[in-house]
This record gives sequence, structure tokens and C-alpha cells, in this order.
Amino acid sequence: MNDLSVEFRGVSKHYPHFNLDNIDLELPTGSIMGFIGANGAGKSTTIRILMGLVHQDKGTVNVLGHPMPADQTEAKLDIGFVSEDMRLYGAATLKWHMEFVSSIYPRWDQAYAEKLVRRFDLKPQQKIKGLSHGQRVKAALLLALARRPRLLVLDEPTTGLDPVARKEVLGELMAVLADEDRTILFSSHNTQDVEQISDQITFIDHGRIIDSDDKECFLDHWRRLRLVMPQNTELPHLPGVIDVGGSGRLPVLTTNCFDPAMLSVCQDLGATVQAVDNMTLEEIFVTSVQHRRETLAV
Repeated sequence: MNDLSVEFRGVSKHYPHFNLDNIDLELPTGSIMGFIGANGAGKSTTIRILMGLVHQDKGTVNVLGHPMPADQTEAKLDIGFVSEDMRLYGAATLKWHMEFVSSIYPRWDQAYAEKLVRRFDLKPQQKIKGLSHGQRVKAALLLALARRPRLLVLDEPTTGLDPVARKEVLGELMAVLADEDRTILFSSHNTQDVEQISDQITFIDHGRIIDSDDKECFLDHWRRLRLVMPQNTELPHLPGVIDVGGSGRLPVLTTNCFDPAMLSVCQDLGATVQAVDNMTLEEIFVTSVQHRRETLAV
């Protein structure tokens, strides 16, 4: 039995000014993947292919056991999709939207929908055009979640929200996700949002996957070593050092495969280890992208 909800193998898509290049991506069932990339990196193109909205030029895509785009109709019955640029009918009420969606999807859970209305502090009789941006995001989440989808795809859902609304939406989303075991792809350029809810992380840049792993592996393996070097002593050769900052006798080494034994190597060369700093997911992402771009430029 395949335990992958999403599987990309060698997927490419060519546009005049952008290429999605040889994408391999695995989203295990029951996991929450943060899909991180700068604007224009290829996140939305990847999601459009996943949803069957764009046809790949080559490679294979399977979503919930369905080949895409051939079986997109069947697959979409089990996919809940929320995007920051989704548009609901402004002149219609939330109640109208709930009745409309429930008439299409047989697994619509009315009791759960009403629970989400209370949790999200929404008013079913209010027209969509009268909702704030944050409330519209919550309304879209409600319409997706109440269908009880096996896969939830969130494409930049918090973009454009003010800090208070973003925190509120994320808080509500995290509360919802704690209710059940869901498979989720959360696409964003905001690493802080992704870090809060994801257990898997994938970085994409210029149409290519540059790294993918468990979130804890990223946080455990990346470190910055702050050293004080004696005069006329060369920097130690350490595995996985992908960036050397600082200057002179005060170098700062960034490694993506930290091992405590590295500290002994430095000390054996006479270096003083001033600090070993953990790195945030944002720092890891930025360093990964910069290292890749510098490597390609050589």
C-alpha cells in the first residue's frame, strides 16, 4: 500500500521565462509539509500541477493514488484547497456558500461546519463582501475543512494579513489541525508561519527542489560556529561548512551537518569556540538558497 498522499517524479514544466525543473517530491500520508520558496520560486506552479490545473511537460504525478491530471476529477473530491487569491461571491452570505458546497461534496459535515463557524467567530448570515480579509481566509478554510478532505492544500493562505489577523488565523488553523490527523501541504514564503505547523520541510528555488527533510533534522543539523583563531592558523576543514563569515581571527562557520566532534577538531588546532548557535528555519532557508545560487554561478 502506497503511504504517500502526493508523489512527484521527474516533473518539469517549461514557460517562456520560467522552468520547473525535474521536481521529485514526496508527501507522506498524515504529515504536514511546509513548502517554502521566495515569490516566483515555483511553489504555485507545483501546486497547480498537483491540482491538475496545469499539465506537466514530463514526469509523473500521483495524488491520493490518482495519476494527475488524468484522474483529477476523482482526486479533487478528497482535496481541500485554500489560496490567498481565492474569491468567494461577495454578494452572497457565508451560509449560502456552505449550502452550495455541501450540495456538491457528499462528505460535507454540517455539525463540524457549525463548530468551525463558532471557532472562527464567523456569522453565517453576513455577506462575504462585509468580511475582513482575515475573516474571508477563515471562511475559505471552513468551506475546505468541513468537506473532511484527505488532503489539504494551503497556497500562501496568510499573505496580505496584518500581524494580528495572521496570528489569529494561524492559531485557529493549529487548533483545527490538532483535532485530527490530516495530510497537508502548506506553501508559503513566510518561514515563521510554516515552522509553527509543519513536521516536514521542502525548499524550492528557481524551479528546483534544493532540500527536503524533517523539520527537526533541519534544526538539529544546522549550526553557526563562532571561533577565535590564533595568529597564522588556517581555518579547520570541517564537513558540511557551506558558508564562512566574520573576518580575520573571528570567523563564523555555517554547517549543515553539525557534529559535536567538530568542536574538538577546532580546539585541537588552537581555536577557541566562542559560541555554537542554533539557526532558525528562515536562516537555514536563506543560507541554503544563497549557497545554491553561488554554487551555480561558479
